Amino acid sequence: MYWTKATALAACATLASAHGGSGHEHLIPRIAGDARAIADLIGRDGALTQMHNLQSRGAGLERRQSANPERCGEGVGKCQEGYCCSSAGWCGNTETYCWAPDCQINFGDGCDGNQKPKGKDTSDVKRPKLGKVPYGPEIYNCARNGDIAITYDDGPFLYTGDLLDIFKKFGAKATFFMNGNNKGKGHINDPTKQWADMIKRMAAEGHQVASHSWSHQNYTQLTQEQFRNQLIWNEIAINDILGYFPTYYRPPYSICPDTCKKTLEELGYHNVHFVLDTNGLANDDPLKIGQSKAIWDDAMNANSACNQSYIHIEHDLQVQTVYNLTAYMLESLYKKGYRSVTVGECLGDPAENWYRSGSGAPLPKYSFPVKENVCDGSSPPSMTFTYGAYFFQSR
Repeated sequence: MYWTKATALAACATLASAHGGSGHEHLIPRIAGDARAIADLIGRDGALTQMHNLQSRGAGLERRQSANPERCGEGVGKCQEGYCCSSAGWCGNTETYCWAPDCQINFGDGCDGNQKPKGKDTSDVKRPKLGKVPYGPEIYNCARNGDIAITYDDGPFLYTGDLLDIFKKFGAKATFFMNGNNKGKGHINDPTKQWADMIKRMAAEGHQVASHSWSHQNYTQLTQEQFRNQLIWNEIAINDILGYFPTYYRPPYSICPDTCKKTLEELGYHNVHFVLDTNGLANDDPLKIGQSKAIWDDAMNANSACNQSYIHIEHDLQVQTVYNLTAYMLESLYKKGYRSVTVGECLGDPAENWYRSGSGAPLPKYSFPVKENVCDGSSPPSMTFTYGAYFFQSR
């Protein structure tokens, strides 16, 4: 059968935008049995140019020497050395101009996305491909039913510590796909900032630390060297904090064509996408977050835990996601008999394969036992609600 774009979109009426905002939405299925097929049907590659207002790579472009040196960008020129080119095409050197991913890295060398972190270079670390989980190709689904891997992109951020508190009270686990220098937060391994301690806490409490690139740049706007830097620089920062770095990666805007996959395979990365998105990124409002809860409820009611699993995306930048939606989801998934697991667990990948040592030291042992779900013959836990915090009790 030949599918037109209109037919495909009609068939996929429950599409959601991940990493969206400001016209940068990338359509992905909220719930899909075969997310890869649906992505192909809607013409992912062809739609990108319409959705992202892409800038040219600026290769070989000389710095602008004109009557209006404050302007920059495609067809205009580069800012003077040390300055940033804002998304609107103005040169400056404050956070408004420089923060990633909005700053145009090809037209301002001061952009946050162009700033390499301090730390040991990881580019020469050996990268054996361990386990059965593929390296490079897109991954959408868990290996067994009854598992839900809730993931958070774009952090750590101001609310991530409170998010960890919520997961701790539930005895649940998450996977954090982190950026090293986005949203003007500075480098995650800067010892004067709070991010390094947050990341250490994630690892110490059994969550999976994963990569979302250095500064959340759109792959289609990068040279291959720039893309490689986005991966390696995030490794350097995470390794500087933990002594090891992830083998799991999620591409910003879910954009990862064949050239991207090839680089991920070469560098030993699992390319993790998702099949469930509550659109919490767009519903960050007390009057809208109910829409995200409704999407979640539809997913929970679509099938029994023994016949379904999800890799699910949220963002820890959003107030309503952290303080309203997360506890709702965790309470719901336990009532339905699911396990709350990391992506590595949901894929059946041993914890020793989730990271690579950047120091040569052995990786720490993962001492968090995998919980059973109803498909293993156990019963879902009963719950009580006390002063705004959820606590679990065994039946």
